Amino acid sequence: MTAENASSSPPPPPAPGGAEPAGARDSGSAPPAAPPGESGEAAARREAAERLRAAVRAVESGERPAASFFAAPARPAPAPRPGGGAAGGPGAGGPGAGPVRVPAELPALLAGGGAPESLAGAVVAALGEGAEEELRADPWRLLAVEGVRPEQADGFARALLGPEAGPGDVRRTRALTAWLLERAARAGHTALPWDEAAKGLAGHAVSDPEEALRDAVEAGAVLVFEPEPGPGGEEEDAAAGAGAAESRGGQAADGEAPGLLLGLERCALAEESLADGLARLRATFGSGAGEAPSAADWAAAAGAAPSPSAAELLRAAAGSPVVAHVGGEAARAEPAALVAAGSALGLRAFAAAHAPDGRRRLAALLPAEAAGAAVTVAGLLSGEEGPGRDEEGLLRVDLLAVLDAAQLSAETAAALVESLPDGARLVLSGDPLLLGAAGPGQVLADLLAAGFPRVHSRTPDPGPLGELVSGVGAGELLPVAAPGKEVVIVPVRDPGEAVHRTVQLVADSIPRAFGHQGGEVQVITPGHGGPVGTRALNAALKERLNPGPGRFGGFDPGDRVAHSPAPGHTRLGAVAEADESGLWVEGQEGRFQVARERVADTLRHGWALTAHQAAGIRWPAAVVVLPGDAERTVDRSWVYTAFGRGERHLSVVQGAGAGLAAAVAGPPARARTTRLPALLREQALQEAAAGA
Repeated sequence: MTAENASSSPPPPPAPGGAEPAGARDSGSAPPAAPPGESGEAAARREAAERLRAAVRAVESGERPAASFFAAPARPAPAPRPGGGAAGGPGAGGPGAGPVRVPAELPALLAGGGAPESLAGAVVAALGEGAEEELRADPWRLLAVEGVRPEQADGFARALLGPEAGPGDVRRTRALTAWLLERAARAGHTALPWDEAAKGLAGHAVSDPEEALRDAVEAGAVLVFEPEPGPGGEEEDAAAGAGAAESRGGQAADGEAPGLLLGLERCALAEESLADGLARLRATFGSGAGEAPSAADWAAAAGAAPSPSAAELLRAAAGSPVVAHVGGEAARAEPAALVAAGSALGLRAFAAAHAPDGRRRLAALLPAEAAGAAVTVAGLLSGEEGPGRDEEGLLRVDLLAVLDAAQLSAETAAALVESLPDGARLVLSGDPLLLGAAGPGQVLADLLAAGFPRVHSRTPDPGPLGELVSGVGAGELLPVAAPGKEVVIVPVRDPGEAVHRTVQLVADSIPRAFGHQGGEVQVITPGHGGPVGTRALNAALKERLNPGPGRFGGFDPGDRVAHSPAPGHTRLGAVAEADESGLWVEGQEGRFQVARERVADTLRHGWALTAHQAAGIRWPAAVVVLPGDAERTVDRSWVYTAFGRGERHLSVVQGAGAGLAAAVAGPPARARTTRLPALLREQALQEAAAGA
């Protein structure tokens, strides 16, 4: 969008960073009482952190959709719309926390509009107990429900409104705009360029997309942002955008400076809270509670580090409040060495991994006396793991290393940083070549692009598997010597043969050759559908490994399962038993229940997963299935992630032929559109100006 076009658009609304998440106050327990003598600024920070943590806990548990926690900030009242009803899209408003009652009239309303009555629970989860009245006033609010497509919402609206339901109805265009941004958020973007949103609306028969976007902004359905130019003007902005893409492995778009952006309130709040929290850590560095280790203490610890890269990380953490650490699986030993050294120096040092399996691998790298310092990110935030919180609601830590940082969404990263006390040290460690976070944001890549202190590990992943994965990361599919059959390629001609050979590998060949049984072997495939998707593979694997009638909603005791209570959050386990209330699943963190009414929507068989579900987890053996159309369905980042899931053995069921090498040689996953680098750059300029 040109500067002239941008200037004719509505001015950006007030910055949403201070907006309060709607419903956060009643989303759980009340924030802790303010300690005596607490300053107003500290109280506000504590309360904001508590609200953000409540939102993250509810989203990760599947109790509420992320959009339900956030409403747009106050705007002038929009012009009346046909039929009335509240403006907004999926991000506007939401239900209260806890169980919600399905209004008696809602199933009938859905059926009258041609929607299944079984959708009522999901509608109430997205819109709240007033869903029935809201849908009568604005049928397109059905788009706020996960999985509902625009054409389905249009059919529902036509059934309820008749001829009044036209493609230019502002209720429709506002809901479509919010839906486009929610779809972008599910793909990892925290913002969407104005012109892409306009193109998306045009593809859904909106005759004047530009006017529709202006109306959506004025109504508060979405927010608009005009990136601040750097001191070098548009050329520097273009270079910054290219840097962000390079750090993630993506490509900049023709070197153009970023234009006007649209965003959801929850994404804006998360990125602005994250940027503010990082600035606070920088501003308060060295002011933490207790006696800090001296420079000589840190130098001695670095001198005793187990590797040169670990020593470099210790020196970086000694002198900087926020450090980015980049490396593969073997490099996890370096943040582990940092945490062990920090503990020995008297710091409250902890390391948080993405998944329970990552916590297990991390704990194995720590000395026995520090093994309790290994936690998961979710457990740390919820208080179920780690040191707990102080009277201000802040984590009792002096040093936190977050591993698997490439899987951190902006919302989770914001909750973490807001929970850290003044003066704490933060290390974000991960591999930017992996598939990114399931939620919106690319925090590690954005910090690298913003120029934060960084340490690139020089510790390679060992053996034939390490050599293969390193080559994929560089864009090469190298033949590797595997005398112990660490890597086996199994060519197949068609999907039927691919399924047959996969079952043969899991049930017979790998157990016989390596002794890996049951949950020690994981199948990974590009998607859920298709002849070699997770559904087809899981059906074949169940028939061979745990045949049964599927007495409990399609599942039997002993079935391996993947529980996904919310998009991007997967827990693995095996069905233990069932009772009248639901299924009991035995996972790495113990037994948990999946309620009967949630089984169909949240539980899948888990012998085969997608690479996105498998990210952050490793198994003794992995079987990666590549269909004939792999060149169109996977990229370098996908192959890098999938091939790296096996610790000691990898079998590749290769149906893609030369397409696999082409996918590896092609570009990695496309960089995500985020606002965090611009926010961090703006803060750096302000800090530099203040210090001048």
